[in-house]
Amino acid sequence: MQSEILKPVVVLIAWSLVMWAWMIAVRLPAMKKVGIDLSKARGGKPGVLDGVVPDEAQWPAHNYMHLMEQPTLFYAVALVLALTGTGNGFNAALAWAYVGLRIVHSIVQATFNKISIRFALFLLSSLVLIALTLHAAMAVF
Repeated sequence: MQSEILKPVVVLIAWSLVMWAWMIAVRLPAMKKVGIDLSKARGGKPGVLDGVVPDEAQWPAHNYMHLMEQPTLFYAVALVLALTGTGNGFNAALAWAYVGLRIVHSIVQATFNKISIRFALFLLSSLVLIALTLHAAMAVF
């Protein structure tokens, strides 16, 4: 049995890897430009480069971190829906909507980073995630 909801799961994972590559492609040259020598650098924490490299060089990194946060809930709920046989039809469409909204959110954040647009996209994707979660709860309870 194949569940359609697994397709958007794979697409969001692939998109996260695209954002990882974007982050590396933008961040490494920015670090070099400000004189950071990676061979001498020691461990840090998220955001340690904020204010050190240009904001635009940090935006893809910030987005990559965001893709490691709330989407983990999406992966879990999508797997529940797939395992319960309810990951097709409307739930698959909702999953595609979630993935589409997260991809647009990434593009906005990594390019011009207008917070009001990002917040609207985040809110919409969160509402979709809530709907998927309710559907998963209905499937298992």
